[in-house]
Amino acid sequence: MNDGTRRQRRGDTRRRVQETALALFSEQGYERTSLREIAEALDVTKAALYYHFRAKEDILISLFEDLTRPIDELVEWARRQPPSLETKQEFLLRYSRALTAAAPLIRFMQENQAAVRELRIGGMFKDRVTALMDVLQEPGASLPDRVRCVSALITMHLGLLALKEAEGDPESKHRAVLTVATELIAQAHGASAPPCPADPPETAERPPREPLTS
Repeated sequence: MNDGTRRQRRGDTRRRVQETALALFSEQGYERTSLREIAEALDVTKAALYYHFRAKEDILISLFEDLTRPIDELVEWARRQPPSLETKQEFLLRYSRALTAAAPLIRFMQENQAAVRELRIGGMFKDRVTALMDVLQEPGASLPDRVRCVSALITMHLGLLALKEAEGDPESKHRAVLTVATELIAQAHGASAPPCPADPPETAERPPREPLTS
């Protein structure tokens, strides 16, 4: 077995651990899930699991880092763009795509808020929210406009969870959430509400749009 094959197998095992652990965390709760249960669900020994992760918090942190990496890259992209309303609307469209891949983690964090607050991931999430607000919020924004920007993020994060049992297809729900968030950002910038976004959110597998500027 060559080095490339070994690395691929380690990567595949790591992803299996992450997916299995997140499923158990979501089903049973983070605090009620042990490394032993994760190992049993994977049909591996606890020692084999230790090879990849020494603690269940390490699994959660690795998930957070992997799933939020596209969001970090998006924030860096936005910082290189003109701070215009057009940039912020494009940012929200791209952010909606990134959230599609991170949806299971967002759902877990919403359902396990008490546990998350006590873990390093809680601070990491706050840092991400601060970075997102820096992109969306104008310097010196009024308190009402700051609330509109916060509300836009909350809409993006929780809108689909709240609409999970509502009638309508997933694409229509995504479009509705994105439309409301975009309207809030437009209002925060003193603009009239924009039309419904032309493009529905895309999955992580589809290629991103070209940058507004290089």
